Amino acid sequence: MQQKIPFSTYGLIGTMLFGMYFGAGNLIFPIQLGQLAGTNFWPALIGFLVTAIGLPFLGILAIGLSGSTGLRDLASRVHPIFGVAFSAVLYLTIGPFFAIPRTATVPFVVGFEPYINPGQAGIWLGFFSFAFFAIVYFFSLHPAKVMDYIGKYLTPAFLFFLSVLIGISIIKPMGNFGEPNAAYANLAFITGFKEGYNTMDALASLAFGIVVINAIKGLGITNTKDIAKATWKSGIFAMTLMMLLYGLITYMGASSVLTIGTYENGGQIFAAVAQHYFGSFGAILLAIIIVLACLKTSIGLITACSEFFHNLFPKVTYRSFVLILCIVSFTIANFGLNNIIQFAIPVLMFLYPLAIILILLTLLSPLFGNKHSVYAASMAMTFFVSFFDGYSTLVANVPSMGVSILDWVKSIYMDILPLYEIGLGWILPAFIGAVIGFILPKVKLPARTNQKEL
Repeated sequence: MQQKIPFSTYGLIGTMLFGMYFGAGNLIFPIQLGQLAGTNFWPALIGFLVTAIGLPFLGILAIGLSGSTGLRDLASRVHPIFGVAFSAVLYLTIGPFFAIPRTATVPFVVGFEPYINPGQAGIWLGFFSFAFFAIVYFFSLHPAKVMDYIGKYLTPAFLFFLSVLIGISIIKPMGNFGEPNAAYANLAFITGFKEGYNTMDALASLAFGIVVINAIKGLGITNTKDIAKATWKSGIFAMTLMMLLYGLITYMGASSVLTIGTYENGGQIFAAVAQHYFGSFGAILLAIIIVLACLKTSIGLITACSEFFHNLFPKVTYRSFVLILCIVSFTIANFGLNNIIQFAIPVLMFLYPLAIILILLTLLSPLFGNKHSVYAASMAMTFFVSFFDGYSTLVANVPSMGVSILDWVKSIYMDILPLYEIGLGWILPAFIGAVIGFILPKVKLPARTNQKEL
């Protein structure tokens, strides 16, 4: 018999999920997208929402409906070795290498750097990031209380302060939309689609999905159908809230150009907007908003990553991984926000197509009987294209990283693969791989581990 689940339960879990997702990137990238898209606001925003909202929701569903014990178990449908490798790379990406350090650098850039002597910014970033990760470390030591910390306290406080800034920008808009940047002039939807990668939310959904399921079980919901129902309803609650905020933040960016000008990153744009509306008080308001947003996300990421790596290396305690990840994140954070973004984008261009195909194959698995060869062939074909997507982006950012033979392969892809020039060349190979895998005879897959991941 199914349990009657009150709406308040969906709201609490959805608020926790929103809190874990909505952090540094979710603030700085949509406001910058608004500035760059200008009058092409709507197609850019819709493209952004596909990857920043649609894919994370599908990722949550993939975990919830598949019955997987976590990302490693889900990715092992391709192959057990791939399950470990892909999971580890993904957790490092949304963890200590990029996303977690970003949660410290964004509040510093937005709320504090504009008021600090540029020559001393590095020193103050060190002090700020140390204090930030000390707080994250303390709260991450008790993973069972994550829903209370994030869902009941940090997220509502964050939403209250953010609504003040967004509300005034709607009541007193800064100006009309400007002309679109070159990238948004003709390909606004596709550019917005790829910009959504920067939030890392589709990757995070594969990691956070099992956190949500464990939170649901912790509330006494154990029936499989009830868990699936709670998962998708909580996901809808969280994603609807995120969609609303994305639209409003993007509008704020699009309407700001004529008044405050353009800036190098979204953090600086947020700082200028707050300064415009609230003067010196704006710095305090914005610092509160950004610190709350990034604290809750950082706690969720540290918790998820520590649980995963503790499961992978059980001889190392969970508390030890919390400390290690905080130290690594602190170190990388001190390279600065622009450097983190510069090197994160190539990795995301490589990982995102793989994550998208894994999510879609999982949701469509009833159509092909969860056949291993479909997963393996489709993911392999996607890998051979997404690798060069990441390489191309890396070379564009750091030209000295170019390798002649890889450039030669990339030129072949540009000639033969549809949509390759706009970063979607992996779609056709992924489909061909799935067809080939479906035709191939069924092969017995090595047994997947049933260890609990999170």
